[in-house]
Amino acid sequence: MTSTSPPRLIWRRLGVKRVLTAGLILALAAGGTLWRAKAREADAIAAYPPLGSFVTVDGQQLHLLDLGQPTPRPDGLPADAAAPDLVLIHGASGHIRDMTFRLAPALSSRFRVIIVDRPGLGYSDPTGGAQASLSKQAAIIRQAVAALGAEHPIVLGQSYGGGVALAWALDAPDSLSALVTVGAVSHPWRTPLSTFYKVTSSPLGQRLAVPLLTAYVPESTIRDTLTEVFAPQAVPAGYFEHFGPGLTLRRSALRANARQRADLLAEIRAMAPRYGDLSLPIEAVHGSADTTVGLDLHARQLERDVPSLNLTVLDGVGHMPHQVATDAVVAAVDRAAARAATARNLR
Repeated sequence: MTSTSPPRLIWRRLGVKRVLTAGLILALAAGGTLWRAKAREADAIAAYPPLGSFVTVDGQQLHLLDLGQPTPRPDGLPADAAAPDLVLIHGASGHIRDMTFRLAPALSSRFRVIIVDRPGLGYSDPTGGAQASLSKQAAIIRQAVAALGAEHPIVLGQSYGGGVALAWALDAPDSLSALVTVGAVSHPWRTPLSTFYKVTSSPLGQRLAVPLLTAYVPESTIRDTLTEVFAPQAVPAGYFEHFGPGLTLRRSALRANARQRADLLAEIRAMAPRYGDLSLPIEAVHGSADTTVGLDLHARQLERDVPSLNLTVLDGVGHMPHQVATDAVVAAVDRAAARAATARNLR
């Protein structure tokens, strides 16, 4: 039997109190963070509710906005009823509202436009593991738009969404009539994954860092990030308010986007050797000043790999041509539709 001196007992009690106090502070901080994160998410959902309808594919719910049949043309002539349906796929950290700002309205007089929230983003169910791959996303989107009656559509993908569109064309080339890529990722790069994505895609970062981002990232940071994405062009007036960045800051969206971004390079490495198999009409639009997805590394190499690709380079334009050079993207879609019609007539 041993005895403990009073000073040691006091020290132990003080140590226990310190541990308990630190634990209480951490618990309160965690509780406050989760409460604030939930509140900001609720505010974002209330301000920017779903725009479209939901389709369930293999137990996964996908959010799509179907703008319906083409509206009468501004010049009074009837819309082209023979034009293929058009599917728009947004990029990383995006959702349907990115495509509804300028591009979809500019195309709705020519095409039945269907816009999709990619799996895990916007209001589409989050996915994990292999479910989040480019090919799996393409398959889910393909089945969802088919459920809406869209057969052999033109598929347009921007940035990361361009990778999904390329996966669609590689995996099921007979299911679409033409492909349009806008600032699309297509070929492997050498720069390592950023610290931000390393943290937010890790198990610990998903549990700890993501709620902190949802709860505390200020609006000014979001605006600064958008400014960098649009550079060298300015963010168009009204885009920030239309887009609703709060939707991209929800924990589910941050987690899904981080996992997808962390896996992207390996998936592109696996896809790139297959591009020579593509023979469908492809129109690519890429800005010469794009520093997010470089012209030479991606679009130029894709042009060399795919004989059926027609590349339009927009001088001085950055990563968001569909917002700052909308007419050029619309013209590319029109060319894709004309080429698809010619291909059909030759069969």
